Amino acid sequence: MTLAVETTPAPPEPAAAPQAARDGLRTARVEIRLDGGWHPVCDVAQLTPGRGVAVLLPDGRQAAVFLDRTGGVYAIGNQDPFTGAWVLSRGLLGRVGAAGRPFVASPLLKQRFDLTTGSCLDDDTVSVPAYSVRTR
Repeated sequence: MTLAVETTPAPPEPAAAPQAARDGLRTARVEIRLDGGWHPVCDVAQLTPGRGVAVLLPDGRQAAVFLDRTGGVYAIGNQDPFTGAWVLSRGLLGRVGAAGRPFVASPLLKQRFDLTTGSCLDDDTVSVPAYSVRTR
């Protein structure tokens, strides 16, 4: 199966909620922007802070959706480009740099992928799709 890389004009921003609104997110849905429209992929209640879930997109691709410990929601392609395995949703979350850029480390070979751009932090020539996300 060939995976087409979707490019975006600017890095997507995480869908973040103020602390006061997070309790209301339990009933919210996570939506990913594809082909100019927003598509619901899961309930926020299905996400555990610091962990990811794999979701099936309407076009048949897989995405890894993450809820970080600050309430930010991110989505990138789920396929590890180094191994071909669909495992990025099972990776470990972390932050890097002074700005604290969020990343996921692949559970297999441990390469790190920026959750806002999809760029591999360990190999500038490799990336995964990054999706715009919102909660409603």
